[in-house]
Amino acid sequence: MTLSRRGVLGMAGALGALGALGGAAAGPAAADGRVRTGFERLAADGYAELAGQRVGVVTNPTGITADARHLVDVLHADERVDLVAVFGPEHGFRGTAQAGGSEAAGRDPATGLPVYDTYGRSGQQLADVFTAAGVDTVVFDIQDVGARFYTYIWTLYDCMRAAALARKAVVVLDRPNPVGGRRAAGPVLERAYASFVGREPVALAHGMTAGELALLFNGEFLKGAGPRLRVVPVSGWRRGSFFGETGLPWLPPSPNMPTPDTALAYAGTCLFEGTNLSEGRGTTTPFEVVGAEGVDRRWAEAANALGLPG
Repeated sequence: MTLSRRGVLGMAGALGALGALGGAAAGPAAADGRVRTGFERLAADGYAELAGQRVGVVTNPTGITADARHLVDVLHADERVDLVAVFGPEHGFRGTAQAGGSEAAGRDPATGLPVYDTYGRSGQQLADVFTAAGVDTVVFDIQDVGARFYTYIWTLYDCMRAAALARKAVVVLDRPNPVGGRRAAGPVLERAYASFVGREPVALAHGMTAGELALLFNGEFLKGAGPRLRVVPVSGWRRGSFFGETGLPWLPPSPNMPTPDTALAYAGTCLFEGTNLSEGRGTTTPFEVVGAEGVDRRWAEAANALGLPG
C-alpha cells in the first residue's frame, strides 16, 4: 500500500489523538505529573501482559527504568517473568559497536541469558532466530530519536514481520519522542529507495513514538502480515515537550547520540553524510558541527545568509 505524503503526515496527528489502529498512543497522566515509560507501566501492572509467556527482549542500553536500572536485569530478577533471551539491534545489546555494526551473539555476563544478534536479519531468517530462542513473546524497548533513518524503528518493523512469520506476539514498551510529537516534517520516503534506513513511506522527521509507529506499521503497512501487537503506552508525556522536560534519564541510544540535543540536530545534519563534509562523528558534539578540510568562514557566512530557522 502506498500512502500519499498528506496521508502519512496526517497519520502522526491521528495517532497522537488515538488513531483507528488499535490503541492509545499515550496513556493517562499520572497524578504526580511524572512521565512514565511503557516499561514502568508494565511493571506497575505486575507484568500481567507477559504472564505465562516465554519472553525475549529486543533492547539496548536505553532500556532503563527511571532510576537507571536496565529492564533485562529487572525482568531477570522477577519470578513473575520468564525471560529467556535478549536480542541486540545495530550497535548491540550493550551498545559497544559503531554505526553499521553489532555485537556477536553470546551470553550476557550479568544474567547468563543468551544474546542473539538481530542486525542485518529480517523475514524468515529473523523468524528462525525467534524460533531458535524459544520465545512466545517479543518485547521491544529502545529509545528512538524521531528520524526515519535511525535504524531502531526498522529493527522494530523487521521484528514485527518476523514475529508474525514465527507466530510470536509483540509487545512494544513505549518511550517519548525526544524531539516532540506535534508535527511531522521533511520528505516521505519513496518506495523505490527502501532500505534498512527506511522500509516504508514515513516522513523524515516522523513525529511519532516507537509505539505509534508500531501501530502504523501493523495497521497500514503489514495488513494481514503483522503480528499480534500490544503497545504499552508512555503516560504523562506532552507531545510538545522535548526530552529534557520529561524527567527521564538519557542514555545514548548509539555511540554518536550522546545527548538529547544531538537528537534535535540529527534529522537535519545527518543528511551531510551524503556529501564529503564531516558531521562531527567522533567528536564530543556529533551532528552539531559540520565541516571539512578546505571549508572556511565563507562557507559559514553563505550558510548563515540563507536565514534558515534553528
